[in-house]
Amino acid sequence: MGIIWTIVVGFSAGALAKYIMPGKDPGGFVMTTLLGIGGAFVGSTIGGMLGIYTNSLIGTLIAATAGALLILFLYNKFKTSSG
Repeated sequence: MGIIWTIVVGFSAGALAKYIMPGKDPGGFVMTTLLGIGGAFVGSTIGGMLGIYTNSLIGTLIAATAGALLILFLYNKFKTSSG
């Protein structure tokens, strides 16, 4: 059940990040889910270092979305500078 929960939260966070971040981002369901899962890892790691991460549903979703936004920002930054 943990893996399914990770996929559901990852997809939700990735979809929120794509909705919040302006611009056209490639990828469908799989890329959005991977973005959210990566964002959850980044967000929880940074939040844990700062001591502000909570292990609740809302805290996890906020951290995952913030991490996914950071990943999207960096992707767009490097994509536009190299292309």
